Amino acid sequence: MFTAIRTRRLALRPVTMGDLDDVHAFQRRPDVCRWMLGNGPRSREQSRESVAAMSREDGLRVEGDVLTLAAEVDGRVTGTVELVWRSQADRTAEIGYVFNPEFSGRGLATEAVAALLGWGFDEFGLHRVYGRCHASNEASARLMTRLGMRCEARHVESYLFRGEWADRLVFAVLAREWLSRSATPRG
Repeated sequence: MFTAIRTRRLALRPVTMGDLDDVHAFQRRPDVCRWMLGNGPRSREQSRESVAAMSREDGLRVEGDVLTLAAEVDGRVTGTVELVWRSQADRTAEIGYVFNPEFSGRGLATEAVAALLGWGFDEFGLHRVYGRCHASNEASARLMTRLGMRCEARHVESYLFRGEWADRLVFAVLAREWLSRSATPRG
């Protein structure tokens, strides 16, 4: 079982069914769901199914596994972060995240994603982590840039999004870059 990651303000821990109310609070919001794959805001039952699925994503045992963690602050789930183990041979994973805008402006998403990136490199031994977002999802692109991930590609009309071809941005960071960034004093 995965042990929680603790930062100064939050805990990243496996998702449980007890998180349903907090997760549904952001999964039902149109402003959150506009960038998620699927059919828009989720009903409570759809959120229940989502939370049940995330609660089974509790470790990286074999290539293809997903580790999904609840970002908890003061007893409330502010969002979820995940690592998808894409290649064992290449030691590569993909990062993903969804946060409740109610908590925006406090740096919690940055802190949570940074903590999971750090765990991926320091504890799991990853070489490279990448993240993808819709080219118009400026908040997600800013978050990855803020974390020191570089924009490596713009895949033009690379996937169907809500029935239309959409561009996708790909950001990435290597372990040595992350460790160098982490060792550099910031002020």
